[in-house]
Amino acid sequence: MRGWLTKVGVATSRPAAFVVFLAYGACWLVLGSGLEWHSMATLATWGMTLLIQRAEHRDTQAIHAKLDELLKAVGDADADLMDVDKKDAEEVEQERAHVQAS
Repeated sequence: MRGWLTKVGVATSRPAAFVVFLAYGACWLVLGSGLEWHSMATLATWGMTLLIQRAEHRDTQAIHAKLDELLKAVGDADADLMDVDKKDAEEVEQERAHVQAS
């Protein structure tokens, strides 16, 4: 049940989110009140949020790939940790607490 937040976060970093953003902006121009300052500010804020989310997702995936390679290279590392990025944020916190307690 909690996993939907993670799925929404990942979905907003996909290129399809930019298509939705552009379609929404076009609908706003055609069906809405045009290009008023508050509509431009809203669209700019949403667009920048998507760009930031995309950059953060790319950086996170790069870090995960590097850490996965390190875990594979270290023979006595816990292989279960390689799948920790597929868990919800709360479960990741529990895994970190477990590793820190060891």
